Amino acid sequence: MPSISNAWIFTYILLSLPVHFTISAAVHPIPINGTCHDTCGTISVKYPFGSGFGCGHPDFARYVRCNAGTLEFSTGTGIYNVIEIDYSSGTLIIRDPFMSTCSSMQNSGSFSLDRASPFALTGENIFVLLGCSTNSPLFDPAEDLCAMGSRSRVCRGLYSCKGVTGIGLPQNAPPSTCCVYESPIQLTGYTLDLPKLQCSSYTSVYSFGGSEGDPMRWKFGISLQYNDSYYSNVCKDCETSGGLCGFTGFDQSFACVCRNGKNTSTSCFGQGYAWSGTRESKIQTKLSFGGIVPFVKLYFLFRSALAQKVFSCFGFFPYCLLYKIPFPVPAIISWR
Repeated sequence: MPSISNAWIFTYILLSLPVHFTISAAVHPIPINGTCHDTCGTISVKYPFGSGFGCGHPDFARYVRCNAGTLEFSTGTGIYNVIEIDYSSGTLIIRDPFMSTCSSMQNSGSFSLDRASPFALTGENIFVLLGCSTNSPLFDPAEDLCAMGSRSRVCRGLYSCKGVTGIGLPQNAPPSTCCVYESPIQLTGYTLDLPKLQCSSYTSVYSFGGSEGDPMRWKFGISLQYNDSYYSNVCKDCETSGGLCGFTGFDQSFACVCRNGKNTSTSCFGQGYAWSGTRESKIQTKLSFGGIVPFVKLYFLFRSALAQKVFSCFGFFPYCLLYKIPFPVPAIISWR
C-alpha cells in the first residue's frame, strides 16, 4: 500500500487549515464592529455621543460612555445613569443613584458640572436640599440662597413622603430644614457641595408630571442641555453610508467607523461593506464551501488512520508524527 512522507502531509495540513479559517470568516456578508454601537441598552446613541472610546465626538467621550448596557455620565463627583436623550431638543436626563426621591430618601453625595464641558443645566431643574442644619449657610438672610414663595411648596411635598424617614426625619416634618436651592451659577460650572452646605441629601425635580400636588408623580433627575453644534457634513456622509462617527489617533481626528471594523476619514462606501447582499453573498458562500471540503476530507482521513493506529500524537494536533496513510496518493490529489 503506498505511503506518503511526513513532510508532505504536514505541509498539506498547514496549507489547508488557513484556507478554511480565512475563507469561512467571510461567510457573514455584513460583519459587525465590536467597538462602536448605535444603542446602549434601550437608549439610542447618536453623534455627538458614542458608546465607547473612539466613538462619537472626543469632547463628549470624556463624559458619556456605555458600560455593560448602561449609558453613564461622569463628572468629578461621581457617575450617573443617563435615562433619556432627546435629540430634537438637545437635552439629556441623568440620575444620581444616591439622589433622594419621594419613595426613597438617603444620604447623598455632592454634584458638580465641569465648566469646560459641553453640558449646561436647563431651567427645568429644581434642586432641593434636604435634612439641612439650621446653621447651614443656606439660611443666611444675607445670602438669599433658598427660593421662597410657590417653590417652597416643593419642600412640604417632599417632606410628606414616607421616604423622608430614610434621612432621619418624621413624615410631614417642618420644612425648615429644606431648601429649594438657587445657585449663584445657574448654567455652567455648577457645584452642589453638601458637606459645605451642611445637608444630608439632595434631589432634583425636572418635571411635576402634570401633578404638582402629588410628589409620587414627580420626575426626579437632572436635565442637561448639550452643545449640538458639533454635527458636520462629513459626519452626515458617514452616517448615510451606514457608518458611525468617531475619532482616532493622538490628534483625535474624525473617523468614520464602518460596521466591518474599518476606519476611514470620509465614509464607508467602497470599504468592503456588502450593501446589496446578493452578489457578494454568493461569492463568499462559494469560497467558504470550497475551503471546508478539503478540511472535512482531511478529518475523515485522519479519523480512519486513528482507527488503524497508524500514527501517534505528542502534544497538539499539528505535531502528530504520521507513519503511514491507508489511502493511495491519487485519493489525496483528487480532492482538488
